[in-house]
Amino acid sequence: MTTVDQPVDVLLSDGTTVGLRPIRPDDAPAIVAMHARFSERTRYLRYFSPYPRIPERDLQRFVVVDHHDREAFVVLAGDRIVAVGRYERLGPESPEAEVAFVVEDAYQGRGIGSVLLEHLADAARRYGIVHFVAEVLPANGAMLRVFSDFGYQVQRQYADGVVHLSFPIAPTEATLEVQRGREHRTEARSIARLLAPRAIAVYGASTTGQGVGAAVLGHLRDSGFTGTIVPVHPSAAVVAGLPAYPSAADARVTVDLAVVAVAPDSVTEVVDDAARAGAHGLVVISAGFAEAGGEGAAAQRALVRAAHLAGMRVVGPNCLGVANTDPAVRLNATLAPVLPAPGRVGIFSQSGAFGVALLAEASRRGLGLSSFVSAGNRADVSGNDLLQYWQDDPGTRVITLYLETFGNPRKFARLARRIGRTKPVVALASLARPVGVGDGPALDAAAVSALFAQSGVIRVDTVAELLDVGVLLDSQPLPAGRRVAVVGNSSALTGLAATACAANRLTVAEGYPRDVGPRAGAAEFAAALAGAAADTGVDAVVAVFAPPLPGQLVDSEGDFTAALPDAASAGKPVVATFLAGRVPAGVPAYPSVEEAVRALARVTTYADWLRRPPGVLPELDRIDPAAGQAALRADGGDPAALLRAYGIDVVESVPAGTADAAVDAAERLGWPVALKAAAPGLRHRLDLGAVRLDLADPLAVRRAYADMAPVFGAEVLVQPMVAPGVACVVKLMEDPAFGPVVGFGLGGVATELLGDRAWRAVPLTDRDAAELVDEPRAAPLLRGHRGAAPVDRAALADLLLRVGRLADEQPRVRALTLNPVLARPDGISVLHATLGTGAEASRPDTGPRRL
Repeated sequence: MTTVDQPVDVLLSDGTTVGLRPIRPDDAPAIVAMHARFSERTRYLRYFSPYPRIPERDLQRFVVVDHHDREAFVVLAGDRIVAVGRYERLGPESPEAEVAFVVEDAYQGRGIGSVLLEHLADAARRYGIVHFVAEVLPANGAMLRVFSDFGYQVQRQYADGVVHLSFPIAPTEATLEVQRGREHRTEARSIARLLAPRAIAVYGASTTGQGVGAAVLGHLRDSGFTGTIVPVHPSAAVVAGLPAYPSAADARVTVDLAVVAVAPDSVTEVVDDAARAGAHGLVVISAGFAEAGGEGAAAQRALVRAAHLAGMRVVGPNCLGVANTDPAVRLNATLAPVLPAPGRVGIFSQSGAFGVALLAEASRRGLGLSSFVSAGNRADVSGNDLLQYWQDDPGTRVITLYLETFGNPRKFARLARRIGRTKPVVALASLARPVGVGDGPALDAAAVSALFAQSGVIRVDTVAELLDVGVLLDSQPLPAGRRVAVVGNSSALTGLAATACAANRLTVAEGYPRDVGPRAGAAEFAAALAGAAADTGVDAVVAVFAPPLPGQLVDSEGDFTAALPDAASAGKPVVATFLAGRVPAGVPAYPSVEEAVRALARVTTYADWLRRPPGVLPELDRIDPAAGQAALRADGGDPAALLRAYGIDVVESVPAGTADAAVDAAERLGWPVALKAAAPGLRHRLDLGAVRLDLADPLAVRRAYADMAPVFGAEVLVQPMVAPGVACVVKLMEDPAFGPVVGFGLGGVATELLGDRAWRAVPLTDRDAAELVDEPRAAPLLRGHRGAAPVDRAALADLLLRVGRLADEQPRVRALTLNPVLARPDGISVLHATLGTGAEASRPDTGPRRL
């Protein structure tokens, strides 16, 4: 929520940043100044009259609002207000409000109107306003387009020379698509300006050639940067052989990017100087910010705020820099002296030190680089921004990411789902929870991998594997299936490859592995590889070669590696482990068979994901978010009422503290009943005697109560008996990295001990829900194991979709457990629900656009 004390920064269509906040009474002078800068046409189109001056009475009404029935937001560029948008409710408690906004001439056509409309609609909905109306002159085509292009169902009427507009402001798929399309274009544009600058100002380079600033300047100069380099130095006329200037503006060129390597307490001055020179972005190499403690964190916030108000984005601070190998740019504004050769792989690294090693290893392996960004403290530019840029970058085919934390995991998953359909995304993400992030249970490695796979992301565990997969994706086609041909001249190596395939859920194709023997010559080896590549029962080829032992009769003059390009030309991926000879370019080679097969398996799983339909967010009946919100009381809420608001019925249970109370409850519920210990951890523990079933009369209830009370306590729950079924568990938790996630597994101590749960991030598609039901290792019990009747898995999937919807719409819900859920051939029964609530969890990927 945007407040006076918590302004937000937003991106415009050209990639520049501005601030947005509610109007304040002390904005009056700035409103008058903005009005004075309007052209006569802008005044006429907004006020339907010349309106040369704002009368004092009107001015006070403009700047004093109640932030409820009347709201106004201002847009700031630096310390100047450049736009105002407002709504005013049409009468007390009216569901309609009139909306209007005006933008200073110099900022028109840059998307400010659509940003204001998003934030005004979001604010109005919170106070029960469901429709906006507006009056626009027919000549104001730009304003009419703001409304018509937003995706709202706009009704128009023309009367008295004015176009009257009316439209509902509830979010729809159409408005969401428009909003996210604009988000994509603005974020991609902001990064494009950073990676293809025409001129770069470098701050902090010494004349001695020592230090971080001098190193970056030298690398920038030696890379052959095609633009202009402007060293900024307070006194020197020449730095690193280049003309230097006391201020970037003194160079009299339009500076697009500033590279900063000065002390933290001097960065604010640099921001001001770079802004005067027209810079669009800052790459802050300097350390001493958030990673250094509280004071550094405050300095970092001030840096980003100042940069955004000046229209600039920030990479870093405490970062390695940025690079772009495009021959038209040749940018190396990093601490890495040498970049990998130009290529088609984009690399994002949160860590600076890690980034240096990553670039060096990519260069050693021959992995071609398109562009590189090290985000450091990630105060502004993040991996999500780079995903937006790389999606449309024609020079990038593969995206690789090293992530220490997620700034906006929900957005990352959304972007990856979309981008992964056209470009593979490979991520090395730490499983360690950052200090101070969340205090609840964290997901295990298998769950994290599943959440990545849900979005089509290829998650890897090591730096080597990140590059292993990147090399394969960059040079080879995707496999059409999981059938692998293993061809080699060593039975030991082919056996290892076959074992590795099985361990990675790849299928060794029929007739393989094929061992041509240590005495086979190059021609025989080539024929075997070609045959494997041409085999219609093969989707990928693993080639392994061991050098012959002394005295073996082989073709010592033959080039065994020459067979690889021919095999690869068949349109199937080929990976190789050659313990002798240099594998030709274009064929990914690995030092061990296990590494080759593991990389192939990662890529094959991604190809499987591509072949499956993406899934949709289905329409669900019996959903009442308002009733769900009402069920969340200050004391924690009513689980049954909350679930009922989302179409989930919980079998009624009545608490009882005595045998007589238990009998009375059974009489009301109807016989037979079940008696259960009330403690949450015991309610499903039939194995401990904490649950007694099929109690058909008062005597049976009294006997069961007498047995249970001394062991488990006087408090019990009485429930009507339901038909038996397979016990399942549904969980909802707020993960500190991924946000709300839904888990599913079968009930029982054994499955809990083994952690046999499947997890997916919210929101759930129909495909996500179906995969959740089928993924646990114990899932065959749901499909009719050993002659049992299959349960209604569609009902389980529907339950999961409803829990996912609840998680998406009720951010106060921090944990929810349905245990047990009995699944039967004719449906399901939810026997118990426990609920955990808290302060409203952040949902940074919902609502109007903001940085």
